[in-house]
Amino acid sequence: MLWVDQEYCFEVPLQAAGKRLDRFLVRRLHLLSRSQVQRLIEGRHVLVNSVPKRSSYKVQPGDIIEMQIPPSSQEIVLVPEEIPLEIIYEDEDLMVINKPQGMVVHPAKGHKKGTLVNALLNYCSHLSSDGGSLRPGIVHRLDKDTSGLLLVSKNDFTYHELARQLKARKIKRRYLALVHGEVREERGMIDAPLGRDPKERKKRVVLAKGTVGAREARTHYRVKERYCGYTLLEVSLETGRTHQIRVHLSYAGYPIAGDRVYCYRGNPLNLPGQALHAYQITFRHPRTSKILTCEAPSPTVFADVLSKIRCQGQQI
Repeated sequence: MLWVDQEYCFEVPLQAAGKRLDRFLVRRLHLLSRSQVQRLIEGRHVLVNSVPKRSSYKVQPGDIIEMQIPPSSQEIVLVPEEIPLEIIYEDEDLMVINKPQGMVVHPAKGHKKGTLVNALLNYCSHLSSDGGSLRPGIVHRLDKDTSGLLLVSKNDFTYHELARQLKARKIKRRYLALVHGEVREERGMIDAPLGRDPKERKKRVVLAKGTVGAREARTHYRVKERYCGYTLLEVSLETGRTHQIRVHLSYAGYPIAGDRVYCYRGNPLNLPGQALHAYQITFRHPRTSKILTCEAPSPTVFADVLSKIRCQGQQI
């Protein structure tokens, strides 16, 4: 029985060209049956070049396959929990939730309860199921210690339409980030491919273009306020890679304050996590085609540290 949370990422070699995706994965991993692999593919736990495919897809040389083996359903049981939700927008098809810092989006090994999914199951009787058995309603994710806006789908039609917009980069997300250092230029763009850290699989690093597993990643930013030793940035994503903003800003020399993984300047502000907040999201409603923009204020801890810096006369 599979019970651990495992992730794999590899490139299809020349000799595997034309093989079915499910058969290729069975031969490559040597630890799963074909039916198990097919269930993972159907549950959208397998991506080919960042896109879900069918089991019958014929792999091509150079394809980048990402595969996550989640804890089995016997290991994690989704239980509704009475956890408060801050709902910014809601209708019969979807919700926009302001996720608090410190909340995990969906259950996984080490986080079986207290997640956003547990809260959603208690609040809503109907959620989309096509995103995976452990992620009902979840269209996209935020890191545990990143706060802000998330889209939740109540049916599969909405899920697929929002997923299509996400893939086409039509959903616009803006973040606020308090970073170490005084950013000189008013605006800029970081263009640096990202991939797994070969030493720590849960971390991401900047990789050279052409490296196996390297995926294009571009982050745009502009200065909102400057302080002595810090800068408040508005950040937007052209691509949506795991930990993208955190890795890119650290790589550029401006790590996010409070980031326990990618900040190399300590935590002099005593923040409980990275000062990164997804404050705005814009998307086209799947059913009405109306453009919606939702915003959420910064969490108290984020707002308080900005007020403290300003009151100390450190604003430039």
